Amino acid sequence: MAALRARYDHLLGSERPAIVEIVSWAAGNGDRSENGDYLYGRKRMREIDRELAHLARRMKQCRVVDPARQQDRGRAWFGATVEIADEDDARRTLTLVGDDEQDAGAGRIGWSAPLARALRGAAVGDLRRVRLPGGEKEWEVLAISYPAP
Repeated sequence: MAALRARYDHLLGSERPAIVEIVSWAAGNGDRSENGDYLYGRKRMREIDRELAHLARRMKQCRVVDPARQQDRGRAWFGATVEIADEDDARRTLTLVGDDEQDAGAGRIGWSAPLARALRGAAVGDLRRVRLPGGEKEWEVLAISYPAP
């Protein structure tokens, strides 16, 4: 939520006013049909307005969840860090996060990703089958942890 709010504030507070100033200056230069600053500025302003609307919708719909307050710590829910192993005993550690926070390289997978959907509600020792583009794969849940309260 903080990252969404920061992006929204940046766009609304600094980027959009700068573009409005450029468009106003370019409009005062006369012929707008061949004025690159004016045409680009208007296009950029539409992009910013679209992103602002998207961010506003996301912030209105989202709910802040503190994983440290999770009551059922024996199962994998939002905010859980889960250690899993496949059939070849290749281990991975993943954290279930919101879709806006996902970063596969850092081990944070979005709540609606196929693997995250399969892990929802899993307990230690459970086997979960995931259908991936490369075929079906089975994972065993080895450990589940949450941040300290």
